Amino acid sequence: MSGRQRELAFAASAAREEFAPGAWLLRGFVGAREADVLAAITVVIGQAPLRAMTTPGGKRMSVTTTSCGACGWVSDRRGYRYESDDPATGRPWPAIPAALAALARAAAAAVGHPAFAPNACLVNRYAVGAKMTLHQDRDETDFAQPIVSVSLGLPATFQFGGAERKEPTVRVPLQHGDVVVFGGPSRLCFHGVLPVKDGVHSELGPYRVNLTFRRAR
Repeated sequence: MSGRQRELAFAASAAREEFAPGAWLLRGFVGAREADVLAAITVVIGQAPLRAMTTPGGKRMSVTTTSCGACGWVSDRRGYRYESDDPATGRPWPAIPAALAALARAAAAAVGHPAFAPNACLVNRYAVGAKMTLHQDRDETDFAQPIVSVSLGLPATFQFGGAERKEPTVRVPLQHGDVVVFGGPSRLCFHGVLPVKDGVHSELGPYRVNLTFRRAR
């Protein structure tokens, strides 16, 4: 079996697993925070609606996106970048709700990043069939800060590779409430999400929602 075909079979009973150096799966970490987290996402989307962005090459992304925090992630013909104002409204992005910031800080601290203080949260909504190709999170200014990624709604398969796109990947199955944190030697590893399979989640319907917290500037 090739490296790209390998799949990590995490034990359901394991609260955390390090699947690459500095990259952790915290299974079910959202837990009792779920209601507050979902409510906070609704507020964010109400203030800064989801939209389909395009890549610098002009391709329409399969996920719909919004942000909250001091700056938001933007993609268009001008490139990938962070901006202080939402280009769709001309207004500052909504602040990161307290429930979301607390979740991100707790997850980072649980795996050795107690000083993490996110100032940007990217919200991606995946419909059935949507995916995220392998990429690096490298638009931030401080790579010493980890990435915290929260999975909600439909299950997904997270791909995690190495420093080069061509390196083998492992496949990490993600369920509603799981959190991935990657930093240190894994901070600039290529990663992505395979197409989301058909299904309906009890809270989010036919969607997966991913929150990605960063220290952008």
